[in-house]
Amino acid sequence: MNRLAAILPADNVLVNVDASSKKRAFEHAGLLFENHHQMARALVTDNLFARERLGSTGLGHGVAIPHGRVKGLKNPLAAVLRLQQPIAFDAPDDEPVGLLIFLLVPEAATQRHLEILSEIAEMLSDRELREQLKTEPDAATLHKLIAAWEPLKSVA
Repeated sequence: MNRLAAILPADNVLVNVDASSKKRAFEHAGLLFENHHQMARALVTDNLFARERLGSTGLGHGVAIPHGRVKGLKNPLAAVLRLQQPIAFDAPDDEPVGLLIFLLVPEAATQRHLEILSEIAEMLSDRELREQLKTEPDAATLHKLIAAWEPLKSVA
């Protein structure tokens, strides 16, 4: 199992989310984490915006990985939101973003945080999979696509 699938419950995958801006998308994520994981939505959105102020988490190709460190969180947690309409995100290629993979990590989770981010970036660099993730209409199937993906094994 890949690192993202291990921290992404199936009910944290939403498709056809109506969010007209980065702010609205982050609010949707905050609400999801509040409803499913008893986290204060303001805590989630504040942490996401704090990271975003350092620079856009947009990767390009219509995807972004908003992430943040959350005080009191015991284990990393993820959510995937696919928007009805892509939104402006200040991505390096200036493409609007329609697929967001949210990552919340404990305040002190430095190495693990970086490993998860790296693996998500590797997964999203697979063009065919990325396009499937951006177009799959069913949330359960979207979750299965993510869970089935295997990172390349490094030969050290």
